[in-house]
Amino acid sequence: MTRVYEARPTAGVGGEITVPGDKSISHRALMLAGIAAGRSEIGGFLASEDCLATLRAMRSLGVAIERPEPDRVFVDGVGLRGLGAPIAALDMGNAGTAIRLFTGLLCAQSFDSTLIGDASLMKRPMERVAQPLRSMGADVRTSDGTPPVRIGGGRRLHGIDYRLPVASAQVKSAILLAGLYAEGATTVTSPAVCRDHSERMLRGFGAGVEVDGLRVRLEPAARLEAQRLQVPGDFSSAAFFIVAGLIAADAGGLLIRDVGVNPSRTGLLTILREMGGKIEVTNWREQASEPVADLRVHRSALRGIEVPKDWVPLAIDELPVLFVAAACARGETVVTGAEELRVKESDRIAAMSAGLRAIGVAHTMLPDGLRIEGAGDAPLVGGVVDSHGDHRVAMSFAVASLRARAPIAIRDVANVATSFPGFVDRARSVGLDVRES
Repeated sequence: MTRVYEARPTAGVGGEITVPGDKSISHRALMLAGIAAGRSEIGGFLASEDCLATLRAMRSLGVAIERPEPDRVFVDGVGLRGLGAPIAALDMGNAGTAIRLFTGLLCAQSFDSTLIGDASLMKRPMERVAQPLRSMGADVRTSDGTPPVRIGGGRRLHGIDYRLPVASAQVKSAILLAGLYAEGATTVTSPAVCRDHSERMLRGFGAGVEVDGLRVRLEPAARLEAQRLQVPGDFSSAAFFIVAGLIAADAGGLLIRDVGVNPSRTGLLTILREMGGKIEVTNWREQASEPVADLRVHRSALRGIEVPKDWVPLAIDELPVLFVAAACARGETVVTGAEELRVKESDRIAAMSAGLRAIGVAHTMLPDGLRIEGAGDAPLVGGVVDSHGDHRVAMSFAVASLRARAPIAIRDVANVATSFPGFVDRARSVGLDVRES
């Protein structure tokens, strides 16, 4: 049965909240801990469907993993060459990060493997990963460019000097994972800044990584060392509450604690501040080689802007909720250069456009983004929105209910569990009125 959110208008939000652990870091921590030598401990692990798919896959590859608490994991690493052949295809569920990173890791192994996923994932493009891995000597086959991904084992890989056609942390990470096993150094150069979680974590596990601007150089590794890690709160999950605070916080503001603020992830903060958003970043510290801080968000009179294209890659996953902020701003907001949204869990440009139309937001859908005419102080209308099974679309329209004059019904929300288990409870704890049925 299709799951539905009913998001009702409410007086506002306030208090404080924490968000679950970072999804991108949780994926990478499991993988690197699994091929390290010794026992790693991962605290703050995101117990979402996406990350649990990675956990199950690592177990299928022969890695012993204990999970005494939902967000605490012990991994007994088998070393770089200790993974074993799985007895069946590895199911990545809805996890785009997992399927791309595993392609890089598994193409360097001695055994054959196959990667599959749910109906949505089986439509995601994989050649952007497969092509550079083939140039390293890997045997990676897709089905007309999409999963299943069939990987032949026993190939000798060699390092490459690769320039990414578009900025993609997933492609970069897949190449670097393969490069751990290659003969000679592997270099990846990005055309723009993208997430650097893999470089940071590889260095933390003992790999030889050099970063020079947009260029990353990795030496093949003889050994990775087990680590004790505390995963920061996921900035992409915090993004929904940042926008909620900007459009509806009470006088004390909304405090979001323990959020990862890696500068390759926080483009949304730059955009929202340019729109007039009041966001304080305090209590800076470091966890798992990542910067962490607390965010206090105040209700703000947002104004529309034209978002510079070079800011877009640093906010790509947060753009759905940025579109909601733009709908509540005064004046026009234009986002272009976001064609990557067309190939996410849904076509997020089309899904957000349809949803915004359903709640009365004037806008124009562009090939690579949206042009949104903000309502300013005027309330949004309620309506029925189809999330198309996309977790970020669903949660974005739940936030939009804060400025609506009637409830918003959001269809097909089951996949929220892929990134943010417990979203409804946490949202209600700070004042949103969201119910699932």
